[in-house]
Amino acid sequence: MAHTDSAMTTRQSWIGTIQIISAAVCWGTLGIFSTYLNQSGFSGWQITILRIVSAAFLVLAMLPTLWPHLIKLRPKQWLGLTLQSLIGVLGMSLCYFFAVIYVGAGPAVALLYTAPVFSLLFSAVLLDEPITRLSALLALMAVFGVGLTMLGDEAKVNWGIALGLLSGVCYSLYGVLGKRAMHYAHPAPLVFFTSIIISAGVLLLLPETYRTYGQLFALPLATWGYALGLSLIGTVVPFALYMKALEKLPATRASVFTIFEPLTAIALALLLLHQALSWIQYVGVVLILLAALLNAMLNGTTTRVPRWLRRRPKPF
Repeated sequence: MAHTDSAMTTRQSWIGTIQIISAAVCWGTLGIFSTYLNQSGFSGWQITILRIVSAAFLVLAMLPTLWPHLIKLRPKQWLGLTLQSLIGVLGMSLCYFFAVIYVGAGPAVALLYTAPVFSLLFSAVLLDEPITRLSALLALMAVFGVGLTMLGDEAKVNWGIALGLLSGVCYSLYGVLGKRAMHYAHPAPLVFFTSIIISAGVLLLLPETYRTYGQLFALPLATWGYALGLSLIGTVVPFALYMKALEKLPATRASVFTIFEPLTAIALALLLLHQALSWIQYVGVVLILLAALLNAMLNGTTTRVPRWLRRRPKPF
């Protein structure tokens, strides 16, 4: 009986690992889909609209299950979730997609992975969480890596570096603001749902949203596929895979495998888009990713799903 339980646990662990890696690979495609959409004539702002609004329509399928939790949210929690959504989802997506346009998919996702560094700072200021010496050293490693990615770049690329860093700032606030709003009280899918829906609701108030979809419908089906890939493969599917994987794996182990996200983005950018960096810039990318990986191993934190969300989800 014990042997059967052990075999079952091992099998579940392998399934969870495959789900985590699959989620990271899916997230790593965001830069590719956004680049193809940019080449089809869409701006970074329009790509952000396509990602968030399309994802919102897809996650509406979760509404019947989440409705009992939604009606229990207090006004203060709605305010916190709104800030989290507008900064951590809308702000991050906007900065990230513009960074992809300026510096390419590989460097942009590496710069996004500075989010754990900013999380340390914001957690200390907003949540009164202490910064350890080791965490400070990892932060310095990431900062040095960012400096190396800037070497030899032109002013236009420096704008991309700044936007990539700002995407990391916005995403770090996704976790910190969500933690302040929810205090561990609600399941992770609820937070994901509200963060997408709130940003989409704001975007649906803007005329540019309807112009963007009008432009999309006038283009070939392949472009529709890029937009669907951005919202489905790059947003909804990886989150679902990650949440299912956390039912089978400890959060710290799961965090380590998210390193496949930037590796996927860099590999796809090299193979499909022929975007190559200088060797010194690759060193900078490695330092940023190494800092994020060590942070995940030591603290159980990751970029895409902040640590306060990465406990076993409550049944709902």
